[in-house]
Amino acid sequence: MRCSVSLITAFAAVGTFALPAAVLPRPHSDDHSHDAAAAAAWDDGATHDFVIHESCNSTEMIQLRKGLADAVILADHAKQHILRYGNSSDHYRKYFGDAPSGEAIGHYERVINGDKGNALFRCDNPDGNCEQPEWGGHWRGENATNETVICPLSYSTRRPLEQLCAMGYTVAESESNTYFGSDLLHRLYHMPAFGENYVDHFAETYAEALELAQTNSSYAIHDSDTLQYFALDVYAYDIAVPGVGCPGTVTVEASSMEEPASSAMATSMDAHSSPSAAPEPATPVSAGAANGITSAPQNCHTHADGELHCE
Repeated sequence: MRCSVSLITAFAAVGTFALPAAVLPRPHSDDHSHDAAAAAAWDDGATHDFVIHESCNSTEMIQLRKGLADAVILADHAKQHILRYGNSSDHYRKYFGDAPSGEAIGHYERVINGDKGNALFRCDNPDGNCEQPEWGGHWRGENATNETVICPLSYSTRRPLEQLCAMGYTVAESESNTYFGSDLLHRLYHMPAFGENYVDHFAETYAEALELAQTNSSYAIHDSDTLQYFALDVYAYDIAVPGVGCPGTVTVEASSMEEPASSAMATSMDAHSSPSAAPEPATPVSAGAANGITSAPQNCHTHADGELHCE
């Protein structure tokens, strides 16, 4: 019995020291600690959140942050819709024609995940334009390329995205800046950090945007208004009022572009009617007239070359 105990003790000792500590596998976290540190450092200095100037008071900051969050929501769903359907959905072809979808995805992704350090939103009216009674904001252009001013009018008139399609709003017949999110999406594309001096105005009305998709899709795919209309329309149809949306109707006049508009667009357009469906009668409606505006429209802003653009 004494011998057996001694043998057991000896085998236990051998088992304890049979594998030197040096050959035991190291914890997984230790294996890649250097790699992890390097991977975390590649985007040092990135700015992931929108930058708001100290001139904005606390309530303006709250509304502006909410509006910018709504802009990202609109852009993200527009991107997700395209990723799901490519360039084959009725919505896509309505606004972008037969253009490849990758470019539109990129324009939306830039707003969602692009670096935001070179874009500043401010409220202090440095150029005096907010004194204009109908200005909701403006890109500062040559005065400060990376800055946009949001005027007091925006905080009292813009609606939250949760109200999309409410109170008679339609994509075709209402102002595209009715909602803070859609207004800011448009303003973001004026800033080089997001539009990269490539997203621009090639159509000035909703009807022109539809026509552009049919006559020159290579421009429609980076038209700032078209990107805004598409985001509103697919969010309304997919999310706000599923399967219905609030497209509205608009009559496209005779083509003023290089090529004539298609016959399907020469009559009243319903965003979700099939090509064989009889179109609903409609009277030509401009975005401004839809809201009863007969004088200068709200929310004019200047481009970098000094051109005045009124939305």
